[in-house]
Amino acid sequence: MALLRRTRTHVWFRLLLLQGSWNFERLQGLGFFFVLLPALKRLYSGEQLQKIAKEHTGYFNTHPYLAPLVVGAVLKLEEARANGQPPVEIDEFKEVVAAPYAAIGDALFWGGLRPLSAGIALFFAAKGILWAPLVFLLFYNLVPLVFRVSGFVRGYHQGVCSVEFFQKRHLPDWAIHTKEAAVVVLGGLSAFLVFQHLQQQKMVSWLGLLTLVPMILLGLLARKGVSTLLLALLCSIVVILLSLFWVDATRLIAI
Repeated sequence: MALLRRTRTHVWFRLLLLQGSWNFERLQGLGFFFVLLPALKRLYSGEQLQKIAKEHTGYFNTHPYLAPLVVGAVLKLEEARANGQPPVEIDEFKEVVAAPYAAIGDALFWGGLRPLSAGIALFFAAKGILWAPLVFLLFYNLVPLVFRVSGFVRGYHQGVCSVEFFQKRHLPDWAIHTKEAAVVVLGGLSAFLVFQHLQQQKMVSWLGLLTLVPMILLGLLARKGVSTLLLALLCSIVVILLSLFWVDATRLIAI
């Protein structure tokens, strides 16, 4: 028995509420059960439905943007179990993929895409463009939406083999590259703000380009795996110190 497209669509929309019942005991466990419930009702009934439902109310936690990939694969496995042909244990599959997906998602989305989107939006804000917040929302939410849709479809059609998606797309490497891009953008933004400030103060504006030197060093630190938030803090400190130094130096030259 195969699930109807309408049922799968219902499950996907419920994924948007995955963390609605998040708690410290089971984390996303109840949310995961809530997501699967429409499909489970189609596949099972009576005591069998109750038994299968209890299996999906336990502990579960992964990155919410990659959870559709897990849910799609679990739907495929549940179809196979309902037909008497389960390829692997569903609980074991969930346990195996949850932690790696969470780690990759945190690095890619929280640690890389979010500061990168913020840096791009801040460029618009620095130019006085009022819809800069909209740039952040569109840029940041578009990529997760693609992952949510494509991941769910891929998970359902490929089942257990959907884990190859990370290997073929080299997502861990993309997480590192996204972090590096975020540091470059934030460094360029810092240099631009210093350059703009020096112009307004009628100082030697080309000195603002010297900000790129410490930013390159920070980029090398990012490649070594240093936290993006820590690098953003270091960027701010470097900009403040250089600004104070240039103001004092310019005043001495003027005297």
